[in-house]
Amino acid sequence: MTTQVQSGTSTTGEHATGKDYKAKATDGRKAFKELLAPVQGRIYLGQGIAALSGVAAIWPYIVLTRLGELLLPAAHGEPINNASVLAEVNELMAAFALQLFLYFLALAITHFADVKFRGHLQQRILNHLGRAPLSWFSNHASGRVRKALQGDTKTLHTLVAHQPVEMVAAVVTPLSLMVYAFILNPWLGLLSIATLPLYLLAQVWMTRGMSEKTAEMDERLSDTSAKGVEFVDGIEVVKSFGRTGKAHKAFAQSAKDFADFYWAWCQPMLKGSSLSLAAISAPVVMLISLGIGALLVNAQVSTLPQVLVCSLIALVIPLTLDVVTFTTMSYQLAGNAALRLVELTQVEPLQNIPAADTENRTDAPGTVVFEAVSYSYGGQEKQKAVDNVSLTLKPGTVTALIGPSGSGKSTLATMLARFQEPDTGRVLLSGRDIRSLPEQELYRQVAFVLQNAQILRESVRENIRLAVPQATDEQVIEAARKAQIWDDIAALPRGLDTVIGDETNLSGGQKQRIAIVRALCLNPNLLLLDEITAALDPEMVREVLDVVLEL
Repeated sequence: MTTQVQSGTSTTGEHATGKDYKAKATDGRKAFKELLAPVQGRIYLGQGIAALSGVAAIWPYIVLTRLGELLLPAAHGEPINNASVLAEVNELMAAFALQLFLYFLALAITHFADVKFRGHLQQRILNHLGRAPLSWFSNHASGRVRKALQGDTKTLHTLVAHQPVEMVAAVVTPLSLMVYAFILNPWLGLLSIATLPLYLLAQVWMTRGMSEKTAEMDERLSDTSAKGVEFVDGIEVVKSFGRTGKAHKAFAQSAKDFADFYWAWCQPMLKGSSLSLAAISAPVVMLISLGIGALLVNAQVSTLPQVLVCSLIALVIPLTLDVVTFTTMSYQLAGNAALRLVELTQVEPLQNIPAADTENRTDAPGTVVFEAVSYSYGGQEKQKAVDNVSLTLKPGTVTALIGPSGSGKSTLATMLARFQEPDTGRVLLSGRDIRSLPEQELYRQVAFVLQNAQILRESVRENIRLAVPQATDEQVIEAARKAQIWDDIAALPRGLDTVIGDETNLSGGQKQRIAIVRALCLNPNLLLLDEITAALDPEMVREVLDVVLEL
């Protein structure tokens, strides 16, 4: 027989706290380092090979210098040694090939490291969230969780697979080329970096406090994303009551606050950024390198091939600075992403206790007992939701928890499914403390249908078999008949194979009955119904209650 418990719902809010963005930036770097620990060795290997690629970047310029010296006599009508020129061209191709091979080898290593990293990270998150109390999901904004699982993992992908190699190459390559330029001709070496001091000073001035500002920007953006998701999720209810203007106020205000913050941060930097970029722009660099280089050639201080090669080097250096700037910003954002991901891996899981540590009773199978159960929601001033409740639920009976909103009905009822643990007292099922039951065993005996039925964009069959993947079609159909939904399913375009959300949409009552079928497939000892008709119209309420009464 199945025992049924109906209850109301209750929620808790999250308390906003002040933000120390400097501390958050520091914590973010630590969190990022901690997440990368399993693949840090592979990243170091990729960076080492990228450094070799940066050093190898000197070779093509050495060959270009020699090639220029070979071709220069042709300007005076002298013959060219074709064999020597061909040999230099072949060496130039080999030099470029070596540099590219080392660079792509480094990227391959970090990409394989990223595959391992993402697998390790996803498994770690799944292990924690899979054992988190279900109340945790109710108390955390879905937008923040979505950003962590989707946006943040993508951010870290870039910083594991690409940025370590690109950052090292962007540092080692220009340094190597500058060294070669100074070896080739000290005066031309100075010309190749003539405008860099202006650019670097401007960047240092503009990026002061960047870590704190980036952390604050990411926090505000995350908040805006969360409020946007919450608004969209509730749009049906909002429109039903004509509250669209007021309901989107929180999202609009959050977006405005972000825009005001971002403009106040970036507006003063626009002029400085324009001037700094102008200092390393190609026209300015070439004007200085070729203009002054020509004077040095006339003064016989350097040769024309040397001027041309050093001018090319002067063009490469600013391009690498852009990579360094972008990567620095990305690493700062990665710290915030890492904090959110680490937070997901630190969710306090359900704590099981050994059966030997519990005092079991000799209750009849299927009996539920609440022994002096109390529970308080957290916060600065704890709010007691359940206070010293004791009751016994017999098999084959229906127990209704009735009371005003906020009286603790949902809190008490959902303790059976371990949405939250009692602060004091205990809950027993068939004479055993439910904390001593393995989760698989507990959820084989206890099934629940909540107020908002969760339906996936999958076939009807897969939605019903969510709790029992091995259920046969015969078992699914039998449960659907009991829930009085089989005729509706059979009328769908492809029956059980119809994909909900793509090939059909379901009414509120149909969704609730699908959720009931899902629970019935478990054949549980206890069926927990948490205000399953609260969001339904009267006709749908009658349909669902007919099913419940039949059961």
